[in-house]
Amino acid sequence: MTSQKSADMPEMHARSSFLSNFILGSQDGLVNVLGILLGLTAATSDIRIIFVAAFAALGAESISMGAVAYTSTLARRKQYLKEVSREETEMREMPEKEKSEVRYVFQKWGYQGEELERLTEMIASRPKAWLEFMMSHELQLEPVGEQEPRRSFIVVLSSTVFGSFIPLIPYFLVGKDVFLGAAGSVAVSGAVLFIVGYYEARTTVGSLWKSGLQMAAIGLAAGLAGFLIGHFIGAAPT
Repeated sequence: MTSQKSADMPEMHARSSFLSNFILGSQDGLVNVLGILLGLTAATSDIRIIFVAAFAALGAESISMGAVAYTSTLARRKQYLKEVSREETEMREMPEKEKSEVRYVFQKWGYQGEELERLTEMIASRPKAWLEFMMSHELQLEPVGEQEPRRSFIVVLSSTVFGSFIPLIPYFLVGKDVFLGAAGSVAVSGAVLFIVGYYEARTTVGSLWKSGLQMAAIGLAAGLAGFLIGHFIGAAPT
């Protein structure tokens, strides 16, 4: 039973990491392009200008988000490896101090007396278990695999591209009627954001409807800000 749980933990962590990266990229791409589309629609009726700006934003935002995901995940991996090296040194050079830290964790969990000492000695007798115990329960750090920075880059970049295309779809369908495209973009984007928030709550915790509406409200508020900025700048005298 224990070995099965241990085997499932990397898979669960990978799914959680994928979900958070996918939501990050798709939401950012969708909201960013929606704001640009609505801002430009309020300022101009030239569909060509709108498309050029939206696709330029899509390309720049996707690469930028992917790069940020890569560097931040790589930084977490470096931090983890540094702490592993430090813990290994302390376990080797100051074993009693490290054992006392194990004992302190068990004490916080309510263990006392002989049971506390037995558990502490059991952990300290297995260097691999000891190290993992300290990383997880003392430092509260999760392991970051060697391939995870590259995986984060790919997931965030591709999900940002995916999210960025969603508000563009109605503009492709309505031809040169940019205001009809904007209305369709708001409707489609709001629906997709709601689904993303709903799914996030379903796979984690929280109210399904509240999470969906919250995600949609945040995205549409950003789109409204883009529209208002485009409207006032476009209406300003030159």
